[in-house]
Amino acid sequence: MIEDVYEDLETDVPLEEFRAAVEEKVEQMGGLADEETAAMLIAHDLRDEEVSGIADIEPGMDEVKFLGKVVSIGDVRTFERDGEDEPDGRVCNVEVADETGRIRISLWDEAAGAAEDQLEVGQVLRIAGRPTDGYDGVEVSVDKVEPDEDAEVDVEVLDTYRVEDLALGRSDVDLVGTVLDTDSVRTFDRDDGSEGKVANITLGDETGRVRVTLWDEQADLADEFDPGETVEVVDGYVRERDGDLELHVGSRGDVERVDEDVEYVPETTDIADLEIDQTADIAGGVVETDPKRTFDRDDGSQGQVRNVRIKDETGEIRVALWGEKADADVELADHLLVTDAEIQDGWQDDLEASANWRSTVTVLDEEAAAGDATAGGSPAGEAKAAAGDAPSSGGGLSAFADGDATSEGTTSGDATSEGTTDDETGEAAVETTETVEFTGTVVQAGNPVVLDDGRTTRNVETDETLRLGEEVTVRGEERNGKIDADDVF
Repeated sequence: MIEDVYEDLETDVPLEEFRAAVEEKVEQMGGLADEETAAMLIAHDLRDEEVSGIADIEPGMDEVKFLGKVVSIGDVRTFERDGEDEPDGRVCNVEVADETGRIRISLWDEAAGAAEDQLEVGQVLRIAGRPTDGYDGVEVSVDKVEPDEDAEVDVEVLDTYRVEDLALGRSDVDLVGTVLDTDSVRTFDRDDGSEGKVANITLGDETGRVRVTLWDEQADLADEFDPGETVEVVDGYVRERDGDLELHVGSRGDVERVDEDVEYVPETTDIADLEIDQTADIAGGVVETDPKRTFDRDDGSQGQVRNVRIKDETGEIRVALWGEKADADVELADHLLVTDAEIQDGWQDDLEASANWRSTVTVLDEEAAAGDATAGGSPAGEAKAAAGDAPSSGGGLSAFADGDATSEGTTSGDATSEGTTDDETGEAAVETTETVEFTGTVVQAGNPVVLDDGRTTRNVETDETLRLGEEVTVRGEERNGKIDADDVF
């Protein structure tokens, strides 16, 4: 009878272990249950633990068991435990995947050391642990893990990613793309008084484009590349900003120039089809250019803007290039691509495209402009013909009225370090606030509390008394790189 229940269970628990658990359950219940009832109870518990795939794992489950293929292995991090005589703790985060999804698992102490020495990307692991709601979604704190050489998990482990392969939380990402745009290096002050650096480049491949954020010593790499060059991001990790995925490069990563041909084919919108409040990619021949203008913002800082007008087969539109975009080397007859342009109501009721911090501004070469790279952009020959009939410069003043900056001058200017969070340290100064949830281990119990999730750290303001080495989840508004925790659990 016990064997019949065991066979219906389809578990990886050995029969003898199952039989011993049944006998223990009978003894615990003091004669209130016979062997059949005890066997059914044990089977019920085991079924609750088994999940059919990673996608079924949810926070709040007591314990889950599943198979996963190792996709990436993080560094081992150490932290101090509460108590002078206790040794430092260790944690290693590993990303695993199956046919249904991906998840990060946390290995602690001896298991963390074993992961660093023995685990390899591509191995299949049999995992048991407790699901938690982490920074990048559901995570599993591992109680038991062992390699399973006989099991198969049909997941492709990529050596090199494409833009369409990126997903939130992925790490150890290598990606090759063509440089579409670069920003200058910006500095910011961290809470500890140190100075950080950040810069951005935008890369594209045949599947799409992605904004790459370079932190600290890697930020200087942005000055080494020009639009049109091909580079490879090494050991990047994926984060989200304003609903878009970004590829970040920290101290472990790098960006290198490579000798490869990567085709980026943007999908642009015809100028005639643009609508107010739309964000669109547009392309066309430059038929008018204005000189760069500077203006004072309400906060006393100085901004700059330059207007150009582009034309495709369906119409033309003025494009306001804000901040660093105003320094782009754009001339008459160039074929210009502007991505993520915000379409607004411009001067004299004409539509205007605004290229701000999120946008890229790229002058396409003759071959790309003449091909089918844009769906609505005029070929290079038509662009030059249009430019030949256009005035050499000047024209409308869509970004200014009577020589003064319009409201766009103060709201659509280039974003520097504002709104940017340093995912390497968690301590970049930000001006925006948002409600966030973060799960990590207490690595500093003072004021502020510092949590480490194995990949990033967060400073937390809380009145709760927390112990070193304790794993907690905090929820609250994040301001200037610090979480003001309303809930701690």
